[in-house]
Amino acid sequence: MNIIRVKDAAEGGKKAFELIQEGLNAGAKVFGLATGSTPETLYKEMVASDLDFTECTSVNLDEYVGLSGDDDQSYRYFMNKHLFDQKPFKATFVPDGKAADLDAECASYEEIIANNPIDIQILGIGENAHIGFNEPGTPFDAPTQVVQLTESTINANKRNFEKVEDVPTTAISMGIGSIMKGKKIILMAFGEAKAEAIANTINGPVTIDVPSSILQNHADVTIIVDEAAASKL
Repeated sequence: MNIIRVKDAAEGGKKAFELIQEGLNAGAKVFGLATGSTPETLYKEMVASDLDFTECTSVNLDEYVGLSGDDDQSYRYFMNKHLFDQKPFKATFVPDGKAADLDAECASYEEIIANNPIDIQILGIGENAHIGFNEPGTPFDAPTQVVQLTESTINANKRNFEKVEDVPTTAISMGIGSIMKGKKIILMAFGEAKAEAIANTINGPVTIDVPSSILQNHADVTIIVDEAAASKL
């Protein structure tokens, strides 16, 4: 693991962008992308740059079950707003949260990943060390699947909704097994609330109780943390 310590989220976004730029220049064509506040500084750097992604493909980690892509709380909407509408890609994939057959949607998404091997995967991390929406206890070989969100994850996400009852309780998430297929992984974490998860990711045992700990077994992982998130290392 390569650990990069930065002053704050803005500097973290710049460091992640440098790695994206290096990858693109080296021929990377498929980018696994994440949502939430953590990668926003990265996407801001990408939008402001002169990099051309029109021959590139993106594959997003997850989507809430029950939300359509035009719902302003959906992850498709988030990606369009923060990146795709301003920095076009050749193709962009986000799970369909309104799919009539969720199991079929998960299987279809696994095919998308197989047909578009991810060169660089961007990850955030939950306070309970989830990656994607793979909560503690998720098998390390899990494929894309429908997941039940834990109470802590729901509470962490409620800031984006009018009331906690509006927060979806299930999501389609790229599985840990799918994430680990990415050739290069960049995990970003900012803030003291992520400090314990980061410490367990880097220094703890590899266990399904800490989903992100599996990254210790990946050949090419860079973790970008600010001072607060690194405080327990």
